Amino acid sequence: MTVYKAPVDEMSFLINQVLGMDKIAQLPGYEEATPDMVDAILSEAARFFGEVVAPTNQPADQQGSHLDGTTVITAPVLDGIYQQLTESGWTSLTGDVEYGGQGLPMLLSVAVDEMSQSANMSFGLCPMLTKGVVTALDMYGSDEQKALYLPKLVSGEWAGTMNLTEPQAGSDLAAVRTKAVPEGDHYRLSGQKIFITWGDHEYTDNIIHLVLARTPDAPEGVKGISLFVVPKFLINEDGSRGERNDVYCVGLEHKMGIHASPTCSLSFGDNDGAVGYLVGEENQGLVYMFAMMNEARLAVGLQGVSISERAYQQAVAYAKDRVQGSAPGVSKATIIHHPDVRRMLMQMRALTEGARALAYSALAHEDHAFKETDEAESAYHQRRVDLLTPLVKGWCTEIGMEVTSLGVQVHGGMGFVEETGAAQHMRDARILPIYEGTNGIQSMDLVGRKIARDKGVAAGELMKVLLPVVAEARTAGLVEMADALEYSLAACQQAVESLFAQATGDWAAPGSAAYNLMMLMGTTVAGALMAKSAIVAVSLNASGEGNGVFNNCKITTTRFFAEQIMPRNQAYLATIKAGSASVMALDIEAF
Repeated sequence: MTVYKAPVDEMSFLINQVLGMDKIAQLPGYEEATPDMVDAILSEAARFFGEVVAPTNQPADQQGSHLDGTTVITAPVLDGIYQQLTESGWTSLTGDVEYGGQGLPMLLSVAVDEMSQSANMSFGLCPMLTKGVVTALDMYGSDEQKALYLPKLVSGEWAGTMNLTEPQAGSDLAAVRTKAVPEGDHYRLSGQKIFITWGDHEYTDNIIHLVLARTPDAPEGVKGISLFVVPKFLINEDGSRGERNDVYCVGLEHKMGIHASPTCSLSFGDNDGAVGYLVGEENQGLVYMFAMMNEARLAVGLQGVSISERAYQQAVAYAKDRVQGSAPGVSKATIIHHPDVRRMLMQMRALTEGARALAYSALAHEDHAFKETDEAESAYHQRRVDLLTPLVKGWCTEIGMEVTSLGVQVHGGMGFVEETGAAQHMRDARILPIYEGTNGIQSMDLVGRKIARDKGVAAGELMKVLLPVVAEARTAGLVEMADALEYSLAACQQAVESLFAQATGDWAAPGSAAYNLMMLMGTTVAGALMAKSAIVAVSLNASGEGNGVFNNCKITTTRFFAEQIMPRNQAYLATIKAGSASVMALDIEAF
């Protein structure tokens, strides 16, 4: 297994040179995000996650978690790591200063989050879910709830989870049956939730569960779901930890990957009923939960980037070390001399850099949406975040699967052997296209909510912004990327027009084509951001600035993306135009 070294130069280049950290630092509340501050945080984060967390990845996977009665026992190698994480302030980077956070931009935090997930994705899921709870309570919690919960969630002293799925209710939340019966100033919850990531552990003094449940008179379907705060330990009036609440872990899933992350079945109310507190209004739970869900989807997309980076680094190290065959001028060549291995490594590199640019760009827009004082400007950026969210979650996690699979292939037979660690990356990556809404759901969200609902306004705004990149790429001499991007932007427009023309007479058309539209748009936006990166690199070279080796690598990787990744868009467009006929041709009984 190789060590992990955070790609700080790549992150800094993207943040500062491409996505405009200088403009974000001018937004109200972000003034402290100076270049020196950004560099210092990236450097220290690289040290912490590279030296402290990353070495735990493989042993934690091997040790896993287990249940002792109702107590979750986590991987021993992780003992003390969470405390170091919180004491170093990594959980509070973007937290509101009112609640003890550092109030720094999300574009900076996303780079730190990438390091966390690359270092140990199983472990990184714990603070990742807590951030989502902070977001939901900050948006919809009462003043009393914010004052009680947010300071300790922001600091990491308490952890948080979200509880949606039940045995009979996977992605169909209309089937949620957990009950919440009013009792004075609180409710008594009873029911079971499954697939709860880090649903129980001993790292924190308390765990704050956000739980979807139904009140007695709630209407059927998603319109009858409410959201409740259910702490693992009740909280006394003075803020100290009280007695244990009636919520317990009754089972741990035995999973393909992310073994060090305890995925729990939680039982609420087996005794007197779990005490819970309503968030906002009754029957608005799904709306509230989506605040957390959408943040989690962006975070999962980033996990696709993180696991790709870790797999790429390991594949490169192995390819430079593994002696096999010969090459011109080299009698005992390492496999990195061989063209097919170089092809796989370039594919891993290009896809990872494209996915990183796509994921980071969404968080840059979120910073603007959050801090812009002009309402119209804020709304513009929020539309972009909404549109990019299914692309980041869907495209980046599909890329994570592809890159980690290539990492195994680079290792050859040794990649299929657990001791090398390459297989773990692929196992861990497999959950990413599934949780927080499968990628099929993401693609339908893109088509239905993000394009059709606003009649293509947000998509049109995005294409309008990307179109000038074609001319800029030509001027910079990036002919291959200019040609590929020009075709791809036109393909996106044709795909949307074709899809909605078919949908008027074919109910299956959106569902059969949505995934390909998601991949088409994801590849196109990632390619455009790669082009912008290469344009900056060309400009820096021309002025004699920056690191020439880094700049040339950026230009070469972008060319590879244009020549070997973006041609996929031709196939995506063709499948969309073909409609649902071949997809729906077989009778169900024939499958």
